[in-house]
Amino acid sequence: MKYFETDGFRGKINETLKLEHAVKIGEYLGWYFSRTKTTPKILIGKDTRRSSYMLEYGLAAGITSSGADAYLMHVTTTPSVSFAIKDDAFDCGVMITASHNPYHDNGIKIMNSNGDKMGDEFLKGVEDYIDGKLEISTCPEPGRCVDYLSGRNHYISYLAGIPKNSFLGYKIGLDCANGASFAVARNIFTLLGADVFMLNHHPDGRNINVNCGSTSPESLQKFVVENHLDAGFAFDGDADRCMMVDEKGRLIDGDGIMYIIAIHMKEDGKLSKDTVTATVMSNIGFVKALDNHGIRVSTTDVGDKYVARDMFDNGYSIGGEQSGHIILGDFAKTGDGILTAIILTDILVGTKNIASALTAGLKILPQKLKNIRVDDKNAIMANTQLVDYVNHRNEELSGSGRILLRASGTEPMIRIMAEGETEELCEAYIAEVEDAIGKYCG
Repeated sequence: MKYFETDGFRGKINETLKLEHAVKIGEYLGWYFSRTKTTPKILIGKDTRRSSYMLEYGLAAGITSSGADAYLMHVTTTPSVSFAIKDDAFDCGVMITASHNPYHDNGIKIMNSNGDKMGDEFLKGVEDYIDGKLEISTCPEPGRCVDYLSGRNHYISYLAGIPKNSFLGYKIGLDCANGASFAVARNIFTLLGADVFMLNHHPDGRNINVNCGSTSPESLQKFVVENHLDAGFAFDGDADRCMMVDEKGRLIDGDGIMYIIAIHMKEDGKLSKDTVTATVMSNIGFVKALDNHGIRVSTTDVGDKYVARDMFDNGYSIGGEQSGHIILGDFAKTGDGILTAIILTDILVGTKNIASALTAGLKILPQKLKNIRVDDKNAIMANTQLVDYVNHRNEELSGSGRILLRASGTEPMIRIMAEGETEELCEAYIAEVEDAIGKYCG
């Protein structure tokens, strides 16, 4: 794909991603669905970036000019858009966000009528229209823009009805990353009875993800300890990710979160096929710990769309990524950070444990990740000598550690991940691979 990679059309605003792209995408969506339906309904949500407003209006203009109605959910989370699409029978939906990226980036995610990511064949048609390879007919009667704040309220009510337990008496910290969750998360946890302590919930359009949220949870870790909270949760810019912090200030990442939820689901007889879907990034210690509980791990490439595909094709009930993108198939079609936080709190309350006890039995190997900005990530990943070198080193490590080399799905970067018995060994493995990249790829 030229524009739409793993997580939509993403890039630096007014450089890679421009207003004209949003208008073109909107025109294509309106035209595509107007061919078979009179006045289709297309939903738009956005995060708190300054550029999200520009892209929202561009999409709405394109959609309405092509004969469809654009329903504006305004600032909201990606999973709330996914939920609302199916809840109110929209033809498709769009979320404007660059997730965990800095504010000067933005992105456009397109979802189908089931609230899933749109397939590659459809996106190829969008790309062809953007590039002038495809002409579409004009519409004699434009659509309209409709405020749709009620969709966010339906989503809040839905999530608030999921837990089995009241959160009354529990002190919960929420780091909203100055992103979309600031408009939703507090309301849900308050409805459930928790004493809510907010952090990074004053977006100004530029401070999204800045030293906060799931990518920088250090401030939440300190906040939880200082305020004697029972647990804390950090979201990313569009709230499809979640990291947990226990009462000691210790970070529990996506592997730890999946471990907690999967064990609880198995005990309740609700873990379908006793299997969890995870990516190649998940820690060896996570896989071994689940195996000790009789739970199998099905492994996919990095990217929530691969996790979702494996889950729903095979009937598994939970999957996710180390980054905190967790899909709970019994409740949602996509990763939902707030839903994840609610389920974890419900487990915490129901088991009457402290948060740090929930990961007993999970021993994570030290892991290091290094990102290298490159000119051509695909050429590096296609270098057979480099691939053979990494495979050979993994054979030598024989389960005591491993090396993973992969291209970023959203940026011009190569990511090197290493696991080993010590952090020093991880750093040594990464240095070896860097040398090998220089040797074989110049």
